[in-house]
Amino acid sequence: MGKGGGCFPSKNRQPSVASDHDEPTNPSFTDESVSASAAAAAQLTKKLRIFIVFYSMYGHVESLARRMKKGVDGIEGVEGVLYRVPETLETEVLKQMKVPSKNDDGIQVMVSVEELLEADGLLFGFPTRFGCMAAQMKAFFDSTGKLWTEQKLAGVPAGFFVSTGTQGGGQETTAWTAITQLAHHGMIYVPIGYTFGAGMFKMDTIRGGSPYGAGVFSGDGTREPSETELALAEHQGKYMALMVKRFAQPHSLSNDQQNSN
Repeated sequence: MGKGGGCFPSKNRQPSVASDHDEPTNPSFTDESVSASAAAAAQLTKKLRIFIVFYSMYGHVESLARRMKKGVDGIEGVEGVLYRVPETLETEVLKQMKVPSKNDDGIQVMVSVEELLEADGLLFGFPTRFGCMAAQMKAFFDSTGKLWTEQKLAGVPAGFFVSTGTQGGGQETTAWTAITQLAHHGMIYVPIGYTFGAGMFKMDTIRGGSPYGAGVFSGDGTREPSETELALAEHQGKYMALMVKRFAQPHSLSNDQQNSN
């Protein structure tokens, strides 16, 4: 600023006089500003949402997903929403495999991948099939081609949690091989690392999970998740919720880009 700092009225400037015909206006209370304020207030009260999208045949991955939601919901301003991916096997085949019914458990099936666009963060859970995700989850990802073409999921934080039958069955590789799905969509992979603390180093009991995400050993299908495995899933939910809050911005990426041009 020049001399005088522009803080005092000029001695040579005549005071402005409002005309009798001019209506007094207050730019702070225009319709546009009121609408903007209301929108900002709504943005502050609206919770961020993390979609926990999973496939679970015998319930092991579902157990992790439910506990993960508890972790997400434990962080202020964030809520978890559970979704199943569509089943690809025929009902008769599922009966022969003695797969329990899932029609009355209150969890929605994500029938359209477009619903993914409503999430602020994503957690995908699935059992392993020879070190890779189960076919049902792969079919779901394969159906996201339109979202990939338009890069609609680019920049969205995402993570994984898995189930394997044995200790060498793919607790790490099942998540590792799934990262390609996120890379092609431009999503941001969020592993948990060793943030679970001492629980990641205990060797006294069998525990699923890895730095890539929570996990459970299902054995022959009769083994239930241990409390440590469930606690790790809850931790991942909390951790992802905190990361989503860190990434959250009051304006969309498109608005920021427009303002910078």
